[in-house]
Amino acid sequence: MNILHVIPSVAPVRGGPSQAILQMVKALNHQGMVAAIATTNDNGTDLLDVPLHQPMTYQGASVRFFPRFSPNVSALREFAYSSTFTAWCWNTLHHYDLVHVHAIFSYVPTATMAIARHKRVPYIVRPLGQLCQWSLQQSQRKKQLYLKLIEYANLNHAQALHFTSENERQEALKLELSTPGVIIPHGLTPSPLRPDAKAQLRQSLQLPDDEPIILFLSRLHPKKGLNLLIAALAKLQNHRFTFVLAGSGDPRYEDEICQQLTASGMSDRTRLVGFVKGEQKDLLLQGSDLFVLTSYSENFGVAVLEALAAGLPAIVTPGVALSEVVQQHQFGSVPALEENAIATAILHALNHPEAMKAMGDRARQYVLKHYTWEAIATQLIDVYGEIVGDRPAKNQLPLK
Repeated sequence: MNILHVIPSVAPVRGGPSQAILQMVKALNHQGMVAAIATTNDNGTDLLDVPLHQPMTYQGASVRFFPRFSPNVSALREFAYSSTFTAWCWNTLHHYDLVHVHAIFSYVPTATMAIARHKRVPYIVRPLGQLCQWSLQQSQRKKQLYLKLIEYANLNHAQALHFTSENERQEALKLELSTPGVIIPHGLTPSPLRPDAKAQLRQSLQLPDDEPIILFLSRLHPKKGLNLLIAALAKLQNHRFTFVLAGSGDPRYEDEICQQLTASGMSDRTRLVGFVKGEQKDLLLQGSDLFVLTSYSENFGVAVLEALAAGLPAIVTPGVALSEVVQQHQFGSVPALEENAIATAILHALNHPEAMKAMGDRARQYVLKHYTWEAIATQLIDVYGEIVGDRPAKNQLPLK
């Protein structure tokens, strides 16, 4: 089968879903599919420095980039409009057996679905949590209008909606869409464990060897509940720990977080390390003692999966879809989304380091068994096969 994946951006600054698609496509190709990505050169407020309009290998996956319209108006940049993508999609989409669309409420996926409907090309949609109630309540009037005028028809003509958790599927049911849903979680490419990670991390942060480290690693965004997490940590200042805040976001929101850290007296106990990847990210995950994500809404929670795979116990709130796994298998705890409850959970973890380490060890073994990209690719191929059926596969597109 010849499968096209479409997403507004694969830039690291766009978070876990944009990075997951690269691993997904590599795993599909490894299992005999012909899978590629079409996207824009979006990189948040910037643009990726990549060749345009031609297929290339990007982080091990076949990707074709198109120029994103980049005006000074933030809302227009976020919409990721691309006229050349539209023309290419119109002329090319019918060559594919199936299109896997990632995201909604953005130009590239919306245009792809509309063209696929016109060309009668089957497609499935991974909405990236944008059909969850918290997301729909942000810019509510604009999204409701968008749904009514455009996206309802696009979603109802899809062959399937690809959810990454049962929580996400349940929330989408409230919209009464007619399209069937399938649940296929994110996968993971695990990094080898570094036996000296704890010592190296403390050395790099200039901390004592036995300093407890609490890690937040995610995109900095209001939905992540950082305001509640910082307030909870401020209640524990009589206890020993260092808070490591890893991630980036809108500069205005970053300023708000810095102001709250100062106002709460947490600045001296916090290390702001910014956006991390590669070895630095592995070091943070493997060298910390506790991972915390107090999000209002996460349709999956890629960062949580990465933390568990690194052997890091997790404290997550009920809005994080993976909270069910954390709670069911006792890989950490799931407090209510309220600062006192969060503070109590963190204090319990600080007071029981050996029990938390055992939770992290069990978590790593579980993730390595159930969440590899090879296992996820197998599930996707089964879904693709059911949709495409017995139709003959189309030839691979030419490289130019």
